[in-house]
Amino acid sequence: MISAAAEITRTLAKSADPSRSEGEARYLKSTRTHLGVGVPRTRSIVRSTLRSRLVRDRTNTLAVARTLWDSETYEHLLAAVFVLSEGVGTLGCDDLGLVETMVRSAGTWALVDPLSIEVAAVICDDGAGGVRCGAALDRWSSDDDFWVRRAALLALMPALRQGRGDWARFGRYAEGMLTEREFFVRKAIGWVLRETAKRRPELVAAWIADRPGRVPVLAVREAVRRMDPAVAEPLVAAAYRAR
Repeated sequence: MISAAAEITRTLAKSADPSRSEGEARYLKSTRTHLGVGVPRTRSIVRSTLRSRLVRDRTNTLAVARTLWDSETYEHLLAAVFVLSEGVGTLGCDDLGLVETMVRSAGTWALVDPLSIEVAAVICDDGAGGVRCGAALDRWSSDDDFWVRRAALLALMPALRQGRGDWARFGRYAEGMLTEREFFVRKAIGWVLRETAKRRPELVAAWIADRPGRVPVLAVREAVRRMDPAVAEPLVAAAYRAR
């Protein structure tokens, strides 16, 4: 499986675009090496390589991902995330340890978010509105590392976006983070609320209204972005008054 990882890195190198690499690094505030390969192209390279190399089971998926992650090149790390995403159906709760390790060392939302949404969320979704691996997510939600806390929130988002998922668990996590000063955590609270509101706006509006002055303005503004203005504007106004 090292050969699969090597093929991915070779193909990424052939697709490198120096004209965009500097801008990408600047945008992400990254000190890593950047090849300038876009996200869609990186994902396509991973998919075609895994298919041609017949990387289908858990052992090989993890081996390829670990090999790619052992790099200081951003696109190699992104490819590792996509390897896990492509093979996520073979992964289980025990593999959240690797996901957590990657989240801790990622250092950017551009890697943490797909790890959370495409990998952790799928592993933890029991398909019936509940959460598997709840103990791991509970621990993440109070971790000292704000990226891990962000991951705990975002891992719940895909199911909530679909009108199901563990709303009570999200509420507990978010409640414990309402005093957060970290931008990426406050933004994540608002993002999950916004996505939940696509199917259940009344639920989200009531949750915010029940916490007058406690939900960060950033999160409230994100949460109500697609709500009826008649509902959204009083919630935002109340958040501003409480600042």
